[in-house]
Amino acid sequence: MEIPDKVVNRLTMYHFILEDIRDDEEYISSTKFAALLGIDNSQVRKDLKYIDNQGKCRVGYEVKQLKRKIEEYLGFKQTKNAFIVGAGNFGTALAKYDGFKDYGLNIAAMFDKDVKKIGTIINGKEVFDISKVGSLASKQGVEIAILTVPRAYAQSVANYLAGAGIKYIWNFTTCVLDLPNDVKVWNENLIGSFLQFTNKDKEN
Repeated sequence: MEIPDKVVNRLTMYHFILEDIRDDEEYISSTKFAALLGIDNSQVRKDLKYIDNQGKCRVGYEVKQLKRKIEEYLGFKQTKNAFIVGAGNFGTALAKYDGFKDYGLNIAAMFDKDVKKIGTIINGKEVFDISKVGSLASKQGVEIAILTVPRAYAQSVANYLAGAGIKYIWNFTTCVLDLPNDVKVWNENLIGSFLQFTNKDKEN
């Protein structure tokens, strides 16, 4: 059964909570999840049915078991290598975030066209000339790119990545990419998330 994107997002949030309490509590209720995330507890129960995890009546969900089930279902333990394309401030910040490894994402290398950045090392990741994407992707079996270039260059760089064998692009730019159907794009809409958050009270 394919899980809707919104449910996948909530499952990762449940995992964050479980990670924080794993040594302090044996069980957690749907009510506590709901209160921490500002959602209805019936939604929590529906979400957890996707991973075939049933809680105990009046007790809740066993923390370690639920954490393990979410990890298995979402593939946290299956390492996926990815490139960061764009070694500016945002790309550098992502490269310095070591928490990706806990969820199966390994940043294998970075790419840029700025000669001043090429050859530098950021948190153990070397910055290569963008022309090396294809050869390194083929050599290392990488199909995922995290795109953090300026908006003006996003489409042309994405076109290049698609031609270089990249099949999945996590797009942090504000450009809506137009790519072949065999290239999957996830648009990380930071501005949209911010506006949703700040306008929430106006909807009530």
